[in-house]
Amino acid sequence: MSFLKFILKNPFRRKTSAILAIVGIAIGIIVIVALGGITDGLVNTFEDTIHAGGADFQISGKETGDSAYGTNTIDASWTDKIANVTGVEEAYPIYVVLTSVGDDYMNTLIGIDPEGANLADISMKDGRMFKDGENEAILGEIYADDNGYEVGDNIKIDGEDFEIVGIYESGDSNMAGGVFTSISKVGELQDDTDSISNIYVKVEKGVDAQEVADRIDAKYGDDIATITSVMEMEQMATMLDMLQASTWAISLLAIVVGGLGIINTMLMSVFERTREIGVLKAVGWSNKKILTMIVGESLVITIVSAIVGSLIGFLGCTLLGPQMGIEPLFTAKIFIQAFTIAIVVGIIGGLYPAIKAVKLPPTEALRYE
Repeated sequence: MSFLKFILKNPFRRKTSAILAIVGIAIGIIVIVALGGITDGLVNTFEDTIHAGGADFQISGKETGDSAYGTNTIDASWTDKIANVTGVEEAYPIYVVLTSVGDDYMNTLIGIDPEGANLADISMKDGRMFKDGENEAILGEIYADDNGYEVGDNIKIDGEDFEIVGIYESGDSNMAGGVFTSISKVGELQDDTDSISNIYVKVEKGVDAQEVADRIDAKYGDDIATITSVMEMEQMATMLDMLQASTWAISLLAIVVGGLGIINTMLMSVFERTREIGVLKAVGWSNKKILTMIVGESLVITIVSAIVGSLIGFLGCTLLGPQMGIEPLFTAKIFIQAFTIAIVVGIIGGLYPAIKAVKLPPTEALRYE
């Protein structure tokens, strides 16, 4: 029998001890894999939530001006500059003006690209989104209710007729009282297609919005300003950190328990095989070979435990997670982490018993019954 086959078969000569050791360590691996999948799923859901809907932050003019936002308008070319900053997923300009709308001499008209309207944190309640470049508008539900407008009606904006194609709702009371149309139409109405008021920015998933905002500020801070909800971003980061810390804390506990289990199992194995180890030394086995054998047997047990634990953890979360309202997300990183931990535990858990075996005098081992 080759040395490798000897190492692979030896741990299972005492089936009860081997099974107990595998179960003990597999429980730790199950915890690591299951918590990893659940945590990654929660983080993914959380990031989907915080990055859904409205923009992560806005870009505005640097100096105070007379625009509807109280700042100077900025050149439309800034949109492409911001879109090319590392970490930015989308950047859409808006043009906010005060003009005559319906019976109001002055009201807020907001121009935006229809494709970027979701960044304004609005959702359609009735009708549809306006088309780019068309004389179409959508009204906030508050403005529509207060003025008796419905989808299909016409409304005059800066002297031109616009068809009301939709009614939207928003959590922002200011937005709910406004009127949206395409930014190209606002530019035509103002006879100024090169100016914008703000830029809505959404960062890539998994990217810290505050870091992107700081990056923009460092690069273009002399000309523009970023408007962010720093407190909200910090709270998001804190919650994500807490999720990750909790996973690592429980995983560490599982590692410690698993490590103690394998040390105990291998010590018992060395104790029960004292005479066998003495015979191996007597027939010429070196200390290095005996140490390799004991550590190898420990690794066999922990790797089998990692396979069993990973399968149970994956299947358990996949089947039971959705029933509890949790959508686990398993990545290669989770399984690499589980097997890395199993290998480390196997080496550490087998090293102490192996050293004990190496230090055992052959003559005393042969006399052991």
